[in-house]
Amino acid sequence: MSDIEVKRKKGESFEAVFRRFSRRQQQSGKVLDVRAGRYFAKKAKPNKVKESKLRSLEKGAKREYLLKTGKIKEEDLRKPTRR
Repeated sequence: MSDIEVKRKKGESFEAVFRRFSRRQQQSGKVLDVRAGRYFAKKAKPNKVKESKLRSLEKGAKREYLLKTGKIKEEDLRKPTRR
């Protein structure tokens, strides 16, 4: 992740070295870049998009058929269902 290099000076404590390293890393902006891409959602693959679209079309056609045949009513479709 980081190409930041900090060498310990003679007589310098670990805390001081770590503080210098942290400061340099903060100034480089790499931490912000990593955090920005953390929740980046990738684009859906074309096959997945196609499958979901076909599935929704099938469901719509089935629902329409059930409505035409009178097996379900319009009001039943509007009721919120629990999953």
